[in-house]
Amino acid sequence: MGMRSGTLIRRRQLARILRDLRRRSGFTIEDLAPQLDFSASKLSRIENAHQGVDVHVVRTMMDIFGVTGDQWEALLTLTREASAKGWWRAYGLDDQGYVPLEAEASAVREYTVNYLPGLLQTADYARALFESSLHVGSRAVRENDVEVRMIRQQRLTDPENPLTLVAVIEEAAVRRVIGDPDVMCAQLAHVLEAAELETVTVQVLPSGVGAHPSVTGAFIVLSFERMGEPDIGYVEHPMGSIHIEKAEDVARGRVVFDHLRSRALSPEESAALIERVATQM
Repeated sequence: MGMRSGTLIRRRQLARILRDLRRRSGFTIEDLAPQLDFSASKLSRIENAHQGVDVHVVRTMMDIFGVTGDQWEALLTLTREASAKGWWRAYGLDDQGYVPLEAEASAVREYTVNYLPGLLQTADYARALFESSLHVGSRAVRENDVEVRMIRQQRLTDPENPLTLVAVIEEAAVRRVIGDPDVMCAQLAHVLEAAELETVTVQVLPSGVGAHPSVTGAFIVLSFERMGEPDIGYVEHPMGSIHIEKAEDVARGRVVFDHLRSRALSPEESAALIERVATQM
């Protein structure tokens, strides 16, 4: 299922290319803006992906910059993709949250503490999580959220645009019963099945490890290697969520994640532990 459309990442990619073309052509923002009938502030917003841009403006820019050949068509294609509405819009989500970022990512590194990763959840497990929220909405809203989560998982088996997941899961999350024992048994069986995919690696961090560099909480690092964009960190908490883009902070997240992997059980040992827990339900 190809789901590459209209995300912040593609807008950033386009903005970076347009900014680089302007600089290589010797224009300042103040030089170029009047030629586009823009204010300097509007052009700055476009170059920083804070505002979209259409194909007509991009064509004018390419004329000014002297862009020709394959790059011309590639930029127009990227412009259309950056302007397209993502599939998540049909479910009431905008382009600023986590889902649009993950939709463009090539890999997700996820460390979870209290529940299993969304990309590995069954519908019943996800539904039970949503129902436990203090901000629970109507049944229709919950089912909408569950469907979004199920759609996200399709990329794990997408031959054209696969997503790689490396998950480090606290043992407490494996043992915590979400829903009821039947729901949890089915959930653990699903994790074991997903872990057999080439795109999925699951490691459990045993409770006996004690203190470690991320004992304070869960986090995600998203990579966009196919698009040539830098990694982005993501942290969700009871009061909201935050995107982390500062290079040194994201690099620290990767180091912490690698450290967690080194202290976690191997994928094979993790599968054995999950099987044991399932039999005890």
